[in-house]
Amino acid sequence: MTTLVFGHKSPDTDSTGSPIAWAWYLNEVAGIAAAPALLGEPNTEARWMLEKWDLPKPQIIDDVEPLQPCVIVDTNNPLELPAGINAADVRAIIDHHKLVGGLETAGPIDITIRPLACTATIMADLMGQSLSSAPDAIKGAMLTCILSDTLEFRSPTTTDHDRALAERLAGELGVDIAGYSAEMFAAKSDVSAFSEAELLRMDSKEYGVDGTKFRVSVLETTSPESVLSRKDALIAAMPAVAAEDGVEQVLLFVVDILAEEATMLIPNVLTKTVAEKSFGATVTGDMVVLPGVMSRKKQIIPALKV
Repeated sequence: MTTLVFGHKSPDTDSTGSPIAWAWYLNEVAGIAAAPALLGEPNTEARWMLEKWDLPKPQIIDDVEPLQPCVIVDTNNPLELPAGINAADVRAIIDHHKLVGGLETAGPIDITIRPLACTATIMADLMGQSLSSAPDAIKGAMLTCILSDTLEFRSPTTTDHDRALAERLAGELGVDIAGYSAEMFAAKSDVSAFSEAELLRMDSKEYGVDGTKFRVSVLETTSPESVLSRKDALIAAMPAVAAEDGVEQVLLFVVDILAEEATMLIPNVLTKTVAEKSFGATVTGDMVVLPGVMSRKKQIIPALKV
């Protein structure tokens, strides 16, 4: 049976490109029949990556069948995975997030979780010399994943290892990192075609804090005004999205990539309390700027308090 490789729901660039890269490795190097999959439509930057490197969009799946062989990448959180994941045959996990717990497997598996900025960086280590034989499209996808997750090395999650691999791949591909990143971020910043509900779910993760469940949404952009100009509509859409998704509240952070800061929307007393307790912010209106905050994984999720 073909092994499915997939990341988290609301797939971003890393959860789109890394399954493609690992499926290539399993097929071409390890001799294991594999196919990449997505748990939803990829975001605008991920779609740009697919077009840039002429990569077919992976199949989109809603769930996995019992005993379906699979490899999980870019997450280990059951809330971000198919409902039937514990009945599937999970063969491996490759991730760079904190260990959440709750996954159950049929037997011992390979788990690689490393404190790097990007899953693709970990995969490059696991591939070893095999990466040198990868097609340009695979290398291009991995480069895009790294530049996306590190925000072109601006994110505090960036390590020297991530940067060195990105520079190596860019050199092999003849890619100028600054120019390429600008194209990426322009694609990420074009959200005009999306509804407010779609924006709130586009790059989001469910996370519980002291019994309160949040949808923590991050929109990374070089044009924050394109999102913040829709502030009132976004705030109005939050209660319905929260109710439909079974969470108490949506927390939206609009990350300005160039200014290296985040703006958090403050629709009510709960979000005001979260902003003040978590980030030491002084909130006087329906949004607050958080200087230096860019990473959900390292600066937002770990700081959340209610």
